[in-house]
Amino acid sequence: MADILNNPKARRDYHILDTFEAGIVLHGTEVKALRAGRGQISDAFARAEKGEVFLHNAHIDEYAQGNRENHLPKAVRKLLLHKSEIRKLTDLAAVKGHAIFPLSFFWKNGKVKVVIAVGKGKVEYDKRDDIKQRESDRELKRATMHRSKGK
Repeated sequence: MADILNNPKARRDYHILDTFEAGIVLHGTEVKALRAGRGQISDAFARAEKGEVFLHNAHIDEYAQGNRENHLPKAVRKLLLHKSEIRKLTDLAAVKGHAIFPLSFFWKNGKVKVVIAVGKGKVEYDKRDDIKQRESDRELKRATMHRSKGK
């Protein structure tokens, strides 16, 4: 599973409650631009509307060799999910403070797939706690490395 695009802000800014793998409706030049790794999803979000889920604000650069039929970089794109997944997604996202956002785009059997997540926004002290935890884990790892090298 080779990632095409990642959303680094997502894990930093949200507590991830659940993830889903979805297909995405793309046009020819969008696929070619993604194959070249041209795009970003750090500001993207998804919204459920009338029993369907759409990805908003995902930027896929125009294809360099494209002609007048090139795609719009910030077009709204439909996500392909089962009805039960859409129902579960809308129920989770209906709670105040929860959001739907993409974690990554990746290739699966020659098709572009999206990992979308439902998350609850972190507040500033949650982020500080995560940083403290990461630092303490790093220190512990260093200490055990020194011990094992000394033997």
